[in-house]
Amino acid sequence: MTSSRPYLIRAIYEWVVDNAQTPYLLVDAADENVQVPREYVQDGRIVLNVSPGAVEGLDLGNDYVSFNARFGGSPREVMVPVHRVMAVYSRENGQGMMFAEEDEPEPPPPGGGEDGSTAPEKPSGGARRPSLKVVK
Repeated sequence: MTSSRPYLIRAIYEWVVDNAQTPYLLVDAADENVQVPREYVQDGRIVLNVSPGAVEGLDLGNDYVSFNARFGGSPREVMVPVHRVMAVYSRENGQGMMFAEEDEPEPPPPGGGEDGSTAPEKPSGGARRPSLKVVK
């Protein structure tokens, strides 16, 4: 399955905006693929205000979060791989979601299956139990 992170980012973002709050993203900026104003990075992290009034062209995609914004009066383009978003939350009350650290996602195999077919894989060795993870 694909990562649920981009879907949760979009959902929490919409929920925060619908409640007239300011959505913030906490980003791990240590990765060279994170395109943010480095002068605002502290301890390898940056907090980004992604409210509709603060950014232009916001794209909360499955692979990247991207937008244009002004930092210190200078227009900048921001691109953040989704797996580097550590949290999405409301500035006003801190409600939102933090994400567990995960490795960089692996690209899906060509054609979808290990053998190149598009048929879903069947579990080997009997039925596998589903697993859930507690998100606080």
